[in-house]
Amino acid sequence: MNNQTTPVHLRLWHHEFWLLVIANLLLTMSVYLLIPTFPQWLMGEQHFTPEETGLTMAAFALGLYLFGPTCSWLVQHYRRNTVCLWAIVAIAVNVLALGYFSPLTSFTRAIIHRIALGAAFGLAQMVLTSTLIIDTCESHQRTEANFGAAWFSRFALSLGPLAGLALAVLPQNYYVLQLKCELSQITPILLGSGILALVSLVLIYRVTFPFRTPEEGVSMVSLDRFFLPSGFPLFLNLLLISITVGIVLTLSLTMVFYALMMGGFLLALLAQRFVFSNAELKSEVISGLILIIAALSAMLVYPASFVAPLLLGLAIGLICSRFLLFFVKLSRHCQRGTSQSTYFLSWETGLALGLGLGYGVFSDDRSMLLYTCLSITVIALLMYHFFTHRWFMKHKNR
Repeated sequence: MNNQTTPVHLRLWHHEFWLLVIANLLLTMSVYLLIPTFPQWLMGEQHFTPEETGLTMAAFALGLYLFGPTCSWLVQHYRRNTVCLWAIVAIAVNVLALGYFSPLTSFTRAIIHRIALGAAFGLAQMVLTSTLIIDTCESHQRTEANFGAAWFSRFALSLGPLAGLALAVLPQNYYVLQLKCELSQITPILLGSGILALVSLVLIYRVTFPFRTPEEGVSMVSLDRFFLPSGFPLFLNLLLISITVGIVLTLSLTMVFYALMMGGFLLALLAQRFVFSNAELKSEVISGLILIIAALSAMLVYPASFVAPLLLGLAIGLICSRFLLFFVKLSRHCQRGTSQSTYFLSWETGLALGLGLGYGVFSDDRSMLLYTCLSITVIALLMYHFFTHRWFMKHKNR
């Protein structure tokens, strides 16, 4: 597994696998849809300060870890797809209930909402990526399955905010069940988020998972399917990168920016197949970090640059794909699911912390925001080049 290219097995992409990866896309979109819209609503309609908004967005990271230690116990004592479905129900209820109570939103309620949303999303994603998707494929296809499913989550980073911004431009006066209502600006966005989550629930419900006899003696609290301690250097390095991405996403970005970022993702897919297929193993991450530096520099020189989102999408695609495979290679037997959850936690934690820093610290200073992102990216590049990659080559198990 030292080659750059992940093999393609057409038999993997059967009907049930397609249902799960599309459900993964829609579920992630339902959460990412709130990235550009929810903070603006908090500061606009709810009159939150930038610091309160930053803390609210960062609170999502705390929720991600609440159910992690019990994830293995839950999927052993209850049907694994049932655990995922109930977690998705919790996501839908969370966002739809916020729309109902939006006139009464306080700082405390907003914090609770984000923690609860992070907890439900974390549990749903851990079960979906570490168990359900793996269960639909043969053992020799599991790396490709993880790789493909992760790409659909990655697409949501552009498609989710793009959908959120599209819903944000809907008129406040519109028909719901043929009744004209005066609604909050956030209402159509929350409805869209809830609907996406419910559609993903329906797709997962249509997949049949055979009954599996629960293992005996499973501890209620464990690191299984939750966190891989041996992967902490990878976790920390990817965390720095995702913090940078999160901070950048707090800028006033347009629908065109997110559309071009999607173009960058597609370029990354082509680059992995035709440019990096036989390249040195560390080349994707190094190239990706250099591309982030180039994107940030372009945003400093020319804020409306069309090149920056393309470079950023290309960089994210290259870096995240390689880190995901590094986590898989680092895991031992029966730790594949745990490696997936660790990768997920690293990315989502950094993204939430970056959103918190962007709104809470740099809301009025675009230049300082971008210079800070450049500094963090350079640190991540130096860390990867001089430590992380060598450490990984020494400790990998596959």
